[in-house]
Amino acid sequence: MPVSWADREASRRCTELDRAEALRLLGSVPLGRIVFTQDALPAIRPVNHLLHHGEVIIRTHEGAALTSLTVHAEDEGVVVAYEADAIDPATHCGWSVVVTGYCHLVTDPDDLAHYQALLHPWADHRMSYALRIRPDLVTGLRLSPCAPVAVAAPRTVNSR
Repeated sequence: MPVSWADREASRRCTELDRAEALRLLGSVPLGRIVFTQDALPAIRPVNHLLHHGEVIIRTHEGAALTSLTVHAEDEGVVVAYEADAIDPATHCGWSVVVTGYCHLVTDPDDLAHYQALLHPWADHRMSYALRIRPDLVTGLRLSPCAPVAVAAPRTVNSR
């Protein structure tokens, strides 16, 4: 069977991750991007995080747009998406995970102290707030090398 140009060019396969594997991978890296709505437009910020009991925890500071949104949010919280990945730039292989859910301000003093001890900010702001994202929707994909396409050897006919 002839191999088409598209088949030869597809050097990676994309596999969907189940929820457990996606959350495991998300918890294995320290950096991601939070997406929220600011003034009716999408806003994206790189932040460090930790995964605690299946929830994404980030720290933030007073005056940050997302802090302000969560302080003034109703009981449901603020809808956000959080993305983290590990993709090798040379091989283009790796994974990406996106969680979507409601973001809430951590108000329990013991929880806040616990997260402050575990999650250290990378920026020079005083990060006195923590936010908890409950992942209602978890999606992920893995990009991995495809098995080489076997090309049939030319057939020879023996004549006697």
